Amino acid sequence: MKPVSILLLPLALLAGLPAFAQERVYRCGNEYTNNATEAQKRGCKVMEGGNVTVVQGARPAAAASSTAAAVRSPPGSPRVETVDQRARDGEARTVLQSELKKAEARQVELLKEYNNGEPEKQGSEARNYQKYLDRVSEMKANIARNESDIAGIRRELGRLPPPANP
Repeated sequence: MKPVSILLLPLALLAGLPAFAQERVYRCGNEYTNNATEAQKRGCKVMEGGNVTVVQGARPAAAASSTAAAVRSPPGSPRVETVDQRARDGEARTVLQSELKKAEARQVELLKEYNNGEPEKQGSEARNYQKYLDRVSEMKANIARNESDIAGIRRELGRLPPPANP
């Protein structure tokens, strides 16, 4: 044998190794499998263009310990006394309730002006119907935005602890 062919034989064998190194891998949504029959049943797609490495993540701790950890403040943070916290919650509730009243009053005004989608035409809108339509759509958007604000304020009020009874 020639010395060149002796060198080419191992190179040819090495070139074919990556093809044998990994089976076909199928992707089924966020899961991967190399089981062809399971992949066919689930309608998975073949992964092309490289090796796939899947590392299993750690399982989350029990629900009770994770909620307890979420409630605690980080170490080194200032401690707020219960009385002070109740006062802050009371102030927040008062501010949110006044904002809710303002938003609800504004909603009543917007709905009255909107007049079920047929507000009164203003001066130049008699000749320019598109101007009227633009104003009506802007009114509708303002109503929807205000409804969203009201819902957000109500959500925030729901998150506050119930008011303390002295």
